[in-house]
Amino acid sequence: MNRKLFATALVATATFGASFAASAQTNAASTTQRDVNQEQRIENGLGNGTITTRENSQLQREEAHVDRMQAHDMKDGSLSPTEKAKLTAAQNKVSRDITHAKTNGIDGNPLSASSQRAQADVQRDVNQQQRIHDGVRDGSLTKHQASTLERGQSHMDARQARAGADGHVGAREQRGIQRADNRQSRRIYNKRHDAVVKG
Repeated sequence: MNRKLFATALVATATFGASFAASAQTNAASTTQRDVNQEQRIENGLGNGTITTRENSQLQREEAHVDRMQAHDMKDGSLSPTEKAKLTAAQNKVSRDITHAKTNGIDGNPLSASSQRAQADVQRDVNQQQRIHDGVRDGSLTKHQASTLERGQSHMDARQARAGADGHVGAREQRGIQRADNRQSRRIYNKRHDAVVKG
């Protein structure tokens, strides 16, 4: 192969590789942004009473499933088109279920102590998911690190689902969720501020 052809092939390969990496980063950022949006919709529903504590529990169980999928799919540092399509389908289902919960005529009392606890827990989810999304978007988190953090978020969602399954979130249950949230918050901070080269 002559040098000019070899150089052209190298440039094309580098361009394709950069384009693929940028596409994978964009896919990961779009799926993490969707997490933020869905948790915010749930929190809004709890806040205005259109989502009950029990409905929040069911939605958090679904969010835990999505987070586990993300953790699995981003573990190898990439997000394939097939994986992205499956994630989108799962997130679409959660979106439909949020809409159903908000419009089914079953209302909660947003001023009850239980709902206030659930609202605080979901608002913390919004914040943590936003921090993960920001890290993916600005490159301070690798997709592998985001995978680890999404696995942590799935545990948080599952914990909230269990706490509200009976339609009530007690003060003791919330303290356990808050302690776990604090640990997750430190993990997010540490991973976003380590010296790993992102990409």
